[in-house]
Amino acid sequence: MPKANQVTTPMPLYASSDDFRRVFDQDMNSLYLLSFLLTADREKAEQCFVSGLEDAVEGNPVFKEWARSWARRVIIVNAVRAINPRPMEENGRSSSGTVSSSGKTPQVEQVEIAAVLGLEPFERFVYVVTVLERYSDQDCSLLLGCARRDVVAARTRAFERIGSGMASHSGHVPPATSEKPASDERHSSLLQRLLLDQCLATSA
Repeated sequence: MPKANQVTTPMPLYASSDDFRRVFDQDMNSLYLLSFLLTADREKAEQCFVSGLEDAVEGNPVFKEWARSWARRVIIVNAVRAINPRPMEENGRSSSGTVSSSGKTPQVEQVEIAAVLGLEPFERFVYVVTVLERYSDQDCSLLLGCARRDVVAARTRAFERIGSGMASHSGHVPPATSEKPASDERHSSLLQRLLLDQCLATSA
């Protein structure tokens, strides 16, 4: 009796150290930008970038197709360690340490970016992680070690403050909401512009 044809499923490939080094080299701009937006500090952003590369290279095996998303995740994890963002206390201020963008006042077209960098640390992390990186509220709460309700409340405050920061330029303040926008294309365009400015300033 003839044997049935056996279909062999190829084993998934794991990302090598060279794969991660290649990802960090090719995506250097966007990974540094992510680190800078989270820390709001150039020096801390560079430290998170370097530590993220080391963690990715020396960490647990990851499937090769997940290498890029994992690289962004280790950047976020290192930024959390560096800043330790905590939910709002009763006095209405974030309990994490103060950070500074260490840069000049941005131009008019960068007002939205300045508003993000000017958020309280916990709000900024929630905004970047859930809105720009599109993590779920549950994943964000696990990364930050807080309750999901803290994530939802922080995102609402972030939208309010970013809207207020844009009001003097647009003449309109969008209504506050805890829902994530359907698209972040406009944010991404502005963020990439800020990144180029920061890289040029660093290399100058």
